[in-house]
Amino acid sequence: MNKEELKKYLPHRDPMLLVDEMEVDADGVCHAKYLVKENEYFCSGHFPGNPIVPGVIQCEIMAQSCALLVKEDIQGKTTLYTGIDKVRFKSVVKPGDLCEITARLLARKGPMVFCQAELRVKGNLCCKGELSFALV
Repeated sequence: MNKEELKKYLPHRDPMLLVDEMEVDADGVCHAKYLVKENEYFCSGHFPGNPIVPGVIQCEIMAQSCALLVKEDIQGKTTLYTGIDKVRFKSVVKPGDLCEITARLLARKGPMVFCQAELRVKGNLCCKGELSFALV
């Protein structure tokens, strides 16, 4: 799916739509991509002269990718974070980097969704963690 197709499922819009494309493979694993643009608002002050994507934004990129694992169920609903666990940051993400996200569904309990995700740049692990959200 491209960015326009993703808008049918994700409620986010620019500048907070942080997935450019995605596909779910036969094993139910989401593979998503996001190109960090040179003029991202969240990098301009983090840090001047040495822009780095904030960790919370990396988590948001992973969270949006996770939401697409249940895309059929999210239309007309809002995905609200309920937990961010076991998150680790291994390497910085900078403007111009292509983020490649792998997300897996761990469990579902009613409106609750539990996932695991990794964000990589050029094959290098930058961020990983477990994320949960509610469909409301």
